Amino acid sequence: MNIVSVESLTKSHGEKVLFDKISFGIDSEDRIGLLGVNGTGKSTLLRVIAGLDTPDAGSVTVGGSVNIHYMPQEPWFATDRTALAAVLDGDLPAMRLLREYYEVLERTEASPADSKAAQQLIGLQDKMERFGSWQLEFEAKRILSHVGISNPSLMTSSMSGGQRKRVALARALIQPCQLLILDEPTNHLDEETAHWLESYLQNRKGALLMVTHDRYFLQRVTNRIFELDRAHLYSYVGGYEAFLAEKLSREEGQRATEAKRQNFLRTELEWIRRGPRARGTKQKARTDKFYEVLEAVPENTPAAVEMASVSSRLGRKVIELSHVAKSYGERLLFSDFSYSMVRQDRIGIVGPNGVGKSTLLRLMAGKIAPDVGEVEIGSTVRIGYFAQELDDLNDRQRVLDYVREEHESIELTDGKRVSASQMLERFLFPGTSQYAPIGKLSGGERRRLVLLKILMSAPNVLLLDEPTNDLDVSTLSVLEAFLDDFSGAVVAVSHDRYFLDRVTDKLFVLDGSGRVEETLQSYSELLARFAGVASNRSEPQKSSSGAPLPTLPEEKQKEAGPLRRKLTYAEQMEYRDMEANIAQTESLLAEVQQQMERHSGDYVTLQKLFDEQTTLNEQLDQLLERWTFLQELQERV
Repeated sequence: MNIVSVESLTKSHGEKVLFDKISFGIDSEDRIGLLGVNGTGKSTLLRVIAGLDTPDAGSVTVGGSVNIHYMPQEPWFATDRTALAAVLDGDLPAMRLLREYYEVLERTEASPADSKAAQQLIGLQDKMERFGSWQLEFEAKRILSHVGISNPSLMTSSMSGGQRKRVALARALIQPCQLLILDEPTNHLDEETAHWLESYLQNRKGALLMVTHDRYFLQRVTNRIFELDRAHLYSYVGGYEAFLAEKLSREEGQRATEAKRQNFLRTELEWIRRGPRARGTKQKARTDKFYEVLEAVPENTPAAVEMASVSSRLGRKVIELSHVAKSYGERLLFSDFSYSMVRQDRIGIVGPNGVGKSTLLRLMAGKIAPDVGEVEIGSTVRIGYFAQELDDLNDRQRVLDYVREEHESIELTDGKRVSASQMLERFLFPGTSQYAPIGKLSGGERRRLVLLKILMSAPNVLLLDEPTNDLDVSTLSVLEAFLDDFSGAVVAVSHDRYFLDRVTDKLFVLDGSGRVEETLQSYSELLARFAGVASNRSEPQKSSSGAPLPTLPEEKQKEAGPLRRKLTYAEQMEYRDMEANIAQTESLLAEVQQQMERHSGDYVTLQKLFDEQTTLNEQLDQLLERWTFLQELQERV
């Protein structure tokens, strides 16, 4: 069933046409991935469909009973609130009752003698039971835990950008809607959380429209692909693999059509130039046909990012780490780690968020010093360091001037010298955009520009911190091809499973315990083994060095969200009895609530019952959180 219809939609940004007279429909079971080069207008299209932006022309028609929820790429919260309150910020009666309940509860705790508030609290609890507020609150906490927010009381004002994104994602997932629109949902997610989100969206009812660069995610979640290319929209049936096959066929067809057009024009031009004397009807028709084909606009042949190999000579000594250790305060990130890098190394650094991956990369770059040990960088080494967070760019500086700060021109490995302007052309910054201020670029275009400037420095060692963030799929594919031909060493911190499988042949695994283990497995193989899928052997899995692969201590597993081991015997017994314990606590809560109704006029007794209710609610929250943890662990086994 069609729930959204888009007709002849047109939108421009300044002089740039983002989309021109595009039309499509979204059905109730569609799971659509929207692709396109950075800056083509993907996020703008999402906002227009969500009703948050207006088109220059055309229309978006939404079914009468269709609700749309939109999660932006950079979410924000209007006021400071807890993570749980931010997730439950919606118009559902159950959500409104929860907000009202906690407001009244706060008043009651501040003024125990407030009989009116006490009566109001009792009335709210009855309504909340009928509207399923408690179940909704439990589901909100469960989803928060899954996306890596273990503390639902964390205030939004103290959150990092990644934490705010995860809270916004939890809010989007819990909102009942017929069309869910997500802009880069996998950014800031570790691999386990991204895998959980895949499963969640696969099983979710309703339509989905999203922008993401995670190609495994696209393959497993979507059943349609939209490609926004130079103001046109192309639709493909199937996931990412089907998209690649159909796109290749379409572009080959376009090239063949254009070749035929060029051949026709060449032949007809020769005929025109001969100037035949007979100017009858037949000749006039032929001349008219020539000018008709000449003035025809060629089919939209997509541009491609070109990244020619650029590097300088690299000597025998590259980067050597000798028994290095690093801590922040009392927190040990890694210790006694040694490694001698070689020219052709392709290394991925992986692990849960916050275990020190970026710190290890910065140590290799010489940007920070180890607490213990030494880092030696070879005399011929020229490091190209691509940071996760971009340095502050001058929004008023022109794109071309920014690149020229590095070099006016550069010599490629094939001996050809190209100018900064020509390199920008290869990176899909055409002549007109090169003179535009950086402030007009999208987030992905900025990252592409910074990457170009780094490559213009002719590095022979590339250290990349989350290089795939905000880059479009086309640019990612060409970046991977560039790294294939790059003659120096590459080390990358990334959560992008496809990128790591494609580029790296060795992994450094950090688990938060202080160890850095080396394995020659692919990232997908490593994840499968952690999930207990790769084999059913009971013996510890081992790295290429023969050492057992790291497992997270329970506390770290709770923080990171990923669950990577089997239940212990004690946990099996605990899990067996958990549902009974939850049911008993809920029964005690119901009994307390009944007593509160019976003693509604006895404020001394009522206060004691309020205290007992608060204690039981806290116990229930702890039981539910622990049950969720054990259930996830059991499911993975």
